[in-house]
Amino acid sequence: MNFNSLQFWLFFPSVTLIYFVITVKNHKYSNIFSQLFLLAVSLFFYACWNPYYLLLIIISVAVTWLSGILMENNDQKTGQIILALSLIINLAILFFFKYYNFFADTLAGLSATVHFPYLNVLLPVGISFYTFQALGYSLDVFYGKVKAEKSFLNYALFVTFFPQLVAGPIERTVNLLPQFKTNHKFSYKTAVFGLRLAAWGLFKKIVIADSLALYVNTVYSEPSIYPATTLLLATFFFAFQIYCDFSGYSDIAIGTANVLGFKLMTNFQRPYFSRSITEFWRRWHISLSTWLKDYLYIPLGGNRKGLLRKNLNLLITFLISGLWHGAAWHFVFWGGLHGCYQIAGRASSNWLTSIRNKIGLSDGKPITLLTQIVFTFILVCFAWVFFRAESMKDALWICQKFLALPQEILLHLKNIFQIGLADTLRFAFQLGGIAPTIVKSFGLRSWVFSLFLIVFLMAGDSWTDNATPASEKITCWPLVVRWAVYYTIVGFIIYSIISNYQSASPFIYFTF
Repeated sequence: MNFNSLQFWLFFPSVTLIYFVITVKNHKYSNIFSQLFLLAVSLFFYACWNPYYLLLIIISVAVTWLSGILMENNDQKTGQIILALSLIINLAILFFFKYYNFFADTLAGLSATVHFPYLNVLLPVGISFYTFQALGYSLDVFYGKVKAEKSFLNYALFVTFFPQLVAGPIERTVNLLPQFKTNHKFSYKTAVFGLRLAAWGLFKKIVIADSLALYVNTVYSEPSIYPATTLLLATFFFAFQIYCDFSGYSDIAIGTANVLGFKLMTNFQRPYFSRSITEFWRRWHISLSTWLKDYLYIPLGGNRKGLLRKNLNLLITFLISGLWHGAAWHFVFWGGLHGCYQIAGRASSNWLTSIRNKIGLSDGKPITLLTQIVFTFILVCFAWVFFRAESMKDALWICQKFLALPQEILLHLKNIFQIGLADTLRFAFQLGGIAPTIVKSFGLRSWVFSLFLIVFLMAGDSWTDNATPASEKITCWPLVVRWAVYYTIVGFIIYSIISNYQSASPFIYFTF
């Protein structure tokens, strides 16, 4: 059941209505009934993909809940054994379903005598997300950050809560688990805030991300047949496609949870306004980056054991981040590339600052900020090539094609005077009708509209700040203006759904 499907928007209002009917009275059993109801609908929500894989979630919930209680009731040495067993069981399930074929193929490629049978198993949707959330709880209990949860019902809800079950945010124990211990009364203010945020998330997914996907998917499906300028545009579009797709999901998750009275953590904070790769990872997929920092980077030693060890810990963390995203070498390379970016950025920080000061571009000047933002965005886009490519071979082929960019750009600049700007753009970006393999409906108008949507998105991000999202800032506008914006956003969503004539496309991060 996708957030961008009609089924969900029939399911969610029904759940909300029944939930607040249960909690409207302060009956001594109302909290238990509301918890049971939320757990039931959360399991049903997940079962809509594959009911058989409910067993995997139940195993993960049971193992981590029981291990938490046993760790708290035993000495540290016994607790270490219990924690190890919890980690092994959960990671073994994750490895079997997500990584077995990847490692089997890798080992078979290294040795002609090694052969492992291929397992034709379907990847359980959201397994990486709920596994990390459950393991975070086990580690929190072991390190004494939280007390073990005695109520199995509360803990099961913490892991399976349907707004964030499939693609996060990867919630922390201290933030979400206590919220299931109290009744949540209906609040008009939080409900309106949540619906505004969910509508904005739907707009980003359906109107922006899915529109850009038409071009991106076609080009990246056969990158060898397209020129460098077309591949460059597809990569640029993908940067905004994945941002709108994933941040859109997070907005819907946070918004729908808000309607029910629950507060989920922020997962994105204007990442494409980052001035460095380090800052980018403080703004992008915050729930995962902070999880990896707290439960992997710091336990490895963090920055406490010298520069060499610090850089090694960074690289290991980002390599695992890449592997978490997908069982393929191009994902691992993407993660490693971001690790190398961070190491190089920190090593050259003082040197770059000195050069900027000498040429009059000291920190804080608008031109300096703009340069840092643009350079960081270019680095991120280059890394996206390895993330989006369907194989390492395709990614390297695209990088090789990029070497021809200066020559192609000069050619297109000359063409402007010969065939005009419109035909030059069609030829450079292979827009509708020029190449038979490109999406024919994605013509020059679609290209212009896509750029308009990207400018609109970035203008909205620049207007907001990390503390106050646009859905909150808009409340200070006049009533007529606010409702005009609401109707426009909803109108665009409905038009995009109707014009695509297709079923709801899944969110990108469902595959992780």
